[in-house]
Amino acid sequence: MSVESALEKFHSLKLTDIMPTSETMPVVTADADLISVLKILRTRHHVWVVENKESMKLVGVIRYIDVIDVLLPPEAHKFKLGMTSRTMRSMLGGAAKAEDIAERHVLTIEEDTTVLEALMKMRKYRIQVLAVVKDGKLVGEVSIRILIDELLRLLRVGGAQWKQ
Repeated sequence: MSVESALEKFHSLKLTDIMPTSETMPVVTADADLISVLKILRTRHHVWVVENKESMKLVGVIRYIDVIDVLLPPEAHKFKLGMTSRTMRSMLGGAAKAEDIAERHVLTIEEDTTVLEALMKMRKYRIQVLAVVKDGKLVGEVSIRILIDELLRLLRVGGAQWKQ
């Protein structure tokens, strides 16, 4: 298989065919305490926040970089206009649960979408991971790392070689 045909196959793959099982995803419930969230973020770049494990209704996402707002004291966020949403995300500002610090505007993609569509959305919004949903429920995730792994798997299986 040539690199071109491997890429063609790669782009047409459905996300359901390549996304990891939901058991391996970093997921917490909305009422999870912040210590649990921080423990996950030691080894992951994000944590999905869901209403509960039964419904898996997506509430938001907490990214590794968002922890800065959680750790800073509330006064570090204050501007002339007073309180900001970031002030409320501070542990010292009262944030206690995952839902208190989760980013509610999560970029999602439907599970029957192709790799090419996922890549286009990632590029458009300059993000590295998308929540894969079905009827508002979190069913998986797709990240640049997952996509790289899948392309490398295709190239190895197909015996294609990169030529410079």
